[in-house]
Amino acid sequence: MSKNLLFHLDTDPMPSVFDTVVAYDGGADHVQGYGDITPDNVTPLIEGTIFTRPPKEKKHTAIFVSGSNMVAGEELFKSAQEKFFGNFRVSIMLDSNGSNTTAAAMVALLEHASENLKGKRAVVLAGTGPIGQRAGVMLAQEGADVILTSRSKERADQACADMNASFGVDMTGAEASNNETLASTLEGAQIVLACGAAGIELLSEEMWSENPTIQMMSDANATPPLGFGGINMMDKGKLYHDKLVFGAIGVGTLKLALHKRCIQQLFEANDQVFDAPEIYSLCKKIIVEKGGW
Repeated sequence: MSKNLLFHLDTDPMPSVFDTVVAYDGGADHVQGYGDITPDNVTPLIEGTIFTRPPKEKKHTAIFVSGSNMVAGEELFKSAQEKFFGNFRVSIMLDSNGSNTTAAAMVALLEHASENLKGKRAVVLAGTGPIGQRAGVMLAQEGADVILTSRSKERADQACADMNASFGVDMTGAEASNNETLASTLEGAQIVLACGAAGIELLSEEMWSENPTIQMMSDANATPPLGFGGINMMDKGKLYHDKLVFGAIGVGTLKLALHKRCIQQLFEANDQVFDAPEIYSLCKKIIVEKGGW
């Protein structure tokens, strides 16, 4: 029987150890990592995956694209697929900086808890990073009214323009550079996500606890101080001040299960493409299968 071979193409100089471990745990028999991969040097690697095994065995070869730079990852992901033709292709997944799997877990948990996100106002704090952008897209595709924030209104607007063009959604940008602009942006919000850098508090407990409309919150940061003041990283649907809260580790258990499932499914056929929509759909399926999370 053919071995499941995963070729890990990382845009950073050193392939991610985290992604390598999860790949093995997800069912890869061997993981070969390559760093500093770009559209300019990826062609021989892709050709090595598609021109080797016969058609029935191609499903046992797959590609995983990662790295800390989402834009670079998207370009590499697109370039790799452009080398495919006919049945000369293998399954491929994009998860730069863990953004797709983390965002999917954050939004799927909120969707399951609320049963319907349509029409809800959702604010993604520090939303111009990889996780924030992808979470915003998933919320918007569920029908939420999404606002991505940044310390710079121009940067927030540009991130929204990029995601709107790529995924056909309609997100808007907003400045959140101080408590005044933050409070203004949060007016009327039912959902708040914290997607900032590790160790930065984006919203104090005083601000969110006194907000009369916030119903649900989810934090991507597991490094103290957390993205939301007054919560615990282990929270998994815990109520604080009548608001349902998911901490980073509470989200992370589902993120890891999702990541592993994606790896498993890469080896089920040779023509699968896992980007934000496919990963999010699979995440919701996992929650349904488990009867919750």
